[in-house]
Amino acid sequence: MRKQLESGRYNNASEIVRAGLRMLEDFEAERERWLREEVPARLPELRQDPAKGIPVETVFSRLEARYHAKQAKAK
Repeated sequence: MRKQLESGRYNNASEIVRAGLRMLEDFEAERERWLREEVPARLPELRQDPAKGIPVETVFSRLEARYHAKQAKAK
């Protein structure tokens, strides 16, 4: 938070918190849209050719790597 204030982008901590909450709401809305629209639309294709799927272990490994990269970047 200190970096954001020092950069001059925000005037106070409340602005930073509000911006963070808006970003979280946008992310959640996009995730819900993806789950409702895109995932079901791809299901028939995956049923026809299961080889197009990604193993769950690979998915979790990629997610974990992205999480760690974001944590490192935030420091």
